[in-house]
Amino acid sequence: QVQLVESGGGLVQPGGSLRLSCASSGSTLSSYFMGWFRQAPGKQRELVAGITTGGSTSYADSVKGRFSISRGPAKNTVYLQMNSLKPEDTAVYYCHENRGGSGYWGQGTQVTVSS
Repeated sequence: QVQLVESGGGLVQPGGSLRLSCASSGSTLSSYFMGWFRQAPGKQRELVAGITTGGSTSYADSVKGRFSISRGPAKNTVYLQMNSLKPEDTAVYYCHENRGGSGYWGQGTQVTVSS
């Protein structure tokens, strides 16, 4: 059973930075994709950034140039560096992984951008 454990959320002022981490464990199947989604109150969950095993990345237009996704050396950890944060980035951020052809979700971590 794949488990995704997220960390790094919190409260930050506009213009500040946060780094989210997500560690995957519990399976030896191949990991094809890891990414971060977010869901704000009253809105649908949306893809923020993703990275494939080969290193290809994708970003939502709203975060391009501000957020950066990367994977750790062992490929079972994914990071989201968030810079120049805005109040509209406030949401619960969820880690997602496609491992062995099945999708898995973390429990979510709250990011609040407010002065």
